[in-house]
Amino acid sequence: MARIRTALVTGAGRGIGRATALALAARGQRVVVTARSMDELQQVAAEIQAVGGSALPLADDLADPAAIERLIERIESDWGPVEVLVNNAGIGSSERPMPLVEFDDTFWERTMAVNVTAPYRLTKRVLPGMLRNDWGRIINIASINARVASMHGAAYTVSKHGLAGLTKATAKEVEGTGVTANAVCPGVTATRLNDKRLEYDAQRLATTVEELEAQASPLGRRVTPEEVAHTVAFLADELASAVHGQMINVCGGRVVQ
Repeated sequence: MARIRTALVTGAGRGIGRATALALAARGQRVVVTARSMDELQQVAAEIQAVGGSALPLADDLADPAAIERLIERIESDWGPVEVLVNNAGIGSSERPMPLVEFDDTFWERTMAVNVTAPYRLTKRVLPGMLRNDWGRIINIASINARVASMHGAAYTVSKHGLAGLTKATAKEVEGTGVTANAVCPGVTATRLNDKRLEYDAQRLATTVEELEAQASPLGRRVTPEEVAHTVAFLADELASAVHGQMINVCGGRVVQ
C-alpha cells in the first residue's frame, strides 16, 4: 500500500492547480491548496473532503516573500514536512499582453516574482526536509513557452524559461538522493486565463476564438486541466523515481521536442 504523502499545490483555486489537487487527493495524498482567493480554495477543499480526502486551504500571495515562511510553518505544524511540491501558481500573458517595446515594468517584475522567485523560495524551503527523508517530488508547472516564445508575452516566456532552468538546476543538485525534480509543460489549456488570451489573439489576428481553439493542437482542441493533472499525479507517484530532470510536454503534439 502506497504511503500517504503531504502535497502542496500552489495556484490551486482553479484550472490546472485545482485539477492537480483533485488528482493527488484521488491517489490518497493529503493536499494543501493555496492561492489568493480563500473562497475558491474552500470550494476545492470541499470537493476533496466530499470524497473522503484530506485538504487544507491556506490563502496567501506568493509574491510576498514572507508568505513562503508563513505557509510552510503552518503546514509543518499541522501535517509535517511537504513531501510533494507542485509549483503551479503563475501569472500568464493573458493578464497584460503587450509588445516588448511597450511592456509594463511593474507587470514584468510581478510576473518574475510569482512565476520564478516564489517557486525558487518554496523549493529552497522544503528541499532540506525532503533530503533528510531521502524522498521528495518537486514538480514545476512550466509551459510550452519554456521552449517556444509567445507573441506579446515576453514576461511569461522569460519566466517559464527561468522555471525550466530552476527545474534543471534542482535536478542536478539532488540526483541520487531519492528526490526528483521535473517540469510539466502544458500547451494551450482550457482555463479561464487562457480564454482571455484567445480573445486577445482573436482580435489581434482578426479571427475567431473558435478558430484559434481548433488550431490549438493537432488534436483540434485545447488540452484540458485534467490531462495536465494526470501527468503531475504520475510524477508525484512512488513509481516515478526514474523520471528526473525532465521537461514533459502535455500539448497534444503542438510542440514536438
